[in-house]
Amino acid sequence: SPESLVLPAGAGAPAQLGPTALPDEAIICSCNNVTKGTIRGAVTDHQCTTVPEVKKCTKAGTTCGSCVKVLGQLVNAELEASGVEVDKGLCGCFSQTREELYEIVLALRINTYQELLDRYGREGARGGDGCEVCKPAVGSIIASLAPTIGASGYVLDGEQAALQDTNDHFLANLQKNGSYSVVPRIPGGEIAPEKLIVIGEIARDFGLYTKITGGQRIDMFGARVEQLPLIWARLVDAGFESGHAYGKALRTVKSCVGQTWCRYGVQDSVKMAIDLELRYRGLRSPHKLKSAVSGCQRECAEAQSKDFGVIATANGWNLYVGGNGGATPRHADLLAQDLSDAELVRLIDRFLMFYIRTADRLERTSTWLERIPGGLDHVRDVVVHDSLGICDELEKLMADHVAHYRDEWSETINDPEKLARFVSFVNAPDTPDPVVAFVPERDQMKPDLPLLSIGMRPADVLEGSAQR
Repeated sequence: SPESLVLPAGAGAPAQLGPTALPDEAIICSCNNVTKGTIRGAVTDHQCTTVPEVKKCTKAGTTCGSCVKVLGQLVNAELEASGVEVDKGLCGCFSQTREELYEIVLALRINTYQELLDRYGREGARGGDGCEVCKPAVGSIIASLAPTIGASGYVLDGEQAALQDTNDHFLANLQKNGSYSVVPRIPGGEIAPEKLIVIGEIARDFGLYTKITGGQRIDMFGARVEQLPLIWARLVDAGFESGHAYGKALRTVKSCVGQTWCRYGVQDSVKMAIDLELRYRGLRSPHKLKSAVSGCQRECAEAQSKDFGVIATANGWNLYVGGNGGATPRHADLLAQDLSDAELVRLIDRFLMFYIRTADRLERTSTWLERIPGGLDHVRDVVVHDSLGICDELEKLMADHVAHYRDEWSETINDPEKLARFVSFVNAPDTPDPVVAFVPERDQMKPDLPLLSIGMRPADVLEGSAQR
């Protein structure tokens, strides 16, 4: 049972699983080997009352940052246990939670961050510039509601550009040596030979490192920022579009070959995976979304480790939600079974929009499902049985997204103003960044970071490049 893995022997089952149920010796920050007990001690013994203070005291969350969400939950739980009133606001700029800000934006059709800050920000924050927490969070809310509230769906239009995280600024993932990766969408993992050839030619011509990803895509690493439009112009011309590997959005819908090829398959899992990926592509959400479709109960696509996963049955499809295969694995829960194609899509529409509407920033579906009051039973009541009477609205929001989807890279390469941002140096646009260098390894290339050998971090190298 799950509780036997996280609790001391004989402790029994907790009221609910989660960070607060872990023993004090549990490692919360594996990068710096910080335990839950150390974090609790920072609050109780050293009077740390905020996550930044705990990070400074313990070093937890100061390396890769993946534990910061759990760190915040532990700090708040310890403060509440000590009788301290905890501020539930999104950040120092807003006293509302992300869920409350979503409802405000939706109800009042507010389509700019500045208007939201000026009208609903804390007293000292109004008229200011915001912070690194609320700007991308509000940017994501506006992007997910863009068709409904009359905002631009393109994340680099006007004010939206200033709200985005580092990767979204250039529609690509920043790598440790200052180069970027290129990940075109390959729905369901199905790709024609002609498109494979195009990817190979582009990787060869630009000297990129290529790798098959865990989500059945092909990742090309090592592109300089000024090369991104040139690469994507060729990809778009060949029929590719953005895979959104850089955004808090749908990444992939993985699939097995299903009944088309496999003798065990009972449904066409590839077609369903492609249909779902094309439906939800570009959907901005509190965190990234991953999915999979398996053609039978043998589960070769590993659908039960995804945010929403689909498994074929002889009578249709079973829908699983809240799975995670990352640092904190969680088996997905069965939401509904033996669904027709139309029923499956309708329930996924509702589930995703309800998650986007109620989740906290940077909260995956797995932790959201465990945190939300009522858990899976409540989500099932809302999504399947329409207990709140909001399913028509959830379906309309998704229909608006599908109807107004536009590929971000197609928009970018056809607009000279948007292309102007893709330079290493604004005062020398034709000069490549000298820090971006490579050395050969295994018939490909890898980043050349000689400064690391004398104790510098990749962040130090990038910071020096930015200053130059």
